[in-house]
Amino acid sequence: MKSRAFLVVSLLVLCSGHSAAQSDADYKVLRTEYGQPDLQGVWNFSSNTPLQRPEAFGDRAYMTQEEARERQTRTVAATEQGSQSADGVGGYNTFWFEMAGRGDNLRTSLITYPENGRLPAIAEGAPYQVGGLGDDVPSQRPVRFSVGGISKDGPEDRGLSERCIVGFNAGPPFLPSGYNNNLQIIQHRNYVVIMTEMVHDARIVPLDSNTELHDSIRLWSGDSRGYWDGETLVVESKNFTDYTQSLPPFGAADYGTAYHKTLTERFTRVDPYTINYEFTLEDPATFSDKIVAMVPMAKVDGLMYEYACHEGNYGMLNMLRGARMEERGIATND
Repeated sequence: MKSRAFLVVSLLVLCSGHSAAQSDADYKVLRTEYGQPDLQGVWNFSSNTPLQRPEAFGDRAYMTQEEARERQTRTVAATEQGSQSADGVGGYNTFWFEMAGRGDNLRTSLITYPENGRLPAIAEGAPYQVGGLGDDVPSQRPVRFSVGGISKDGPEDRGLSERCIVGFNAGPPFLPSGYNNNLQIIQHRNYVVIMTEMVHDARIVPLDSNTELHDSIRLWSGDSRGYWDGETLVVESKNFTDYTQSLPPFGAADYGTAYHKTLTERFTRVDPYTINYEFTLEDPATFSDKIVAMVPMAKVDGLMYEYACHEGNYGMLNMLRGARMEERGIATND
């Protein structure tokens, strides 16, 4: 475990090495051949900063360096212990988890508004449905959460990422999770493509488009339209389906649907190695106030490879097959 902890902390230190560059107020972002700020490339949005501020920090928006190191050590130890205590074949250990964030990001929460760093109150009547890596939690279709399930009667009873529909960190918005926190940005004069590694979804975002989809047309990732606000790419998304939750449910919230959600994302390159990604989520049917969060993205010196989820989704087939065998009274542990 010491070697794995060293790996995570080393990544944290390597990211911290770019702090001087990030503080350069004179940085001028390069331009594409179309004269737009160059955001192209592969970016990683891993973070060891929680979405919500732990209550122990109170109103403090930032940690000290010592507190950050202590938190990182506890996170590595807790993750390693959890992976070794699972029944059956067990889960991933810390070698596979991406737990290193930007070294200069000492925020106590990714949420910057509300100012307490916590999710706002849930709107009255918002649907509630919980998922996770434990036992199935009985509920009604449609299943809106990402991992886990409500039963094993059919694939429709499993989480969206288990069905290879929406990756558990594919957004929008983008929130860090255990691994594969990568996306690629491709630019053209009139379009920007935002492609995620997990389930390799690609959002094709038209720029300066005045047309909008009819309200009756609903999409898994919403209908995204973009424009440039100075050096910042702004992407506004509406027309989300009600088959997903308002926030990516992996470690975030298990409330509401995305049907009434309006999402505004802002991508700003602040140095050669960093994009500041900020999103504002407004969904009065789920939350009593808007949510604003900031997630630094780190430049990846490499390629992003296809995540062909359906091609290797043996887990879904075997899970349902095992359930049918149990129903027939066939022992599965011999």
